Amino acid sequence: MPSQREQQVPQGTNLLEAARDVGLPVASACGADGICGRCGLEVVEGAQTLAAPSAREERVKARNRIEPGLRLACMVTVEADLVVTAPYW
Repeated sequence: MPSQREQQVPQGTNLLEAARDVGLPVASACGADGICGRCGLEVVEGAQTLAAPSAREERVKARNRIEPGLRLACMVTVEADLVVTAPYW
């Protein structure tokens, strides 16, 4: 969202990889190592299917002043249908 692009991925696929596979520009300065916090995405639909944010994800978001409602795509695995957007799209 808002690109309306869809991508089917196997369960357990990293959300950052899934978004990039469909051609969405997701920021990441740390090479997906879970350090920079730039890959924050808003899960518009399907958030209930995701595991709760880990303590590490929460620390990275706090340290990098990422909005609490965003999830770090490099730390999220896709388990079911999701609709996502980013503040910079």
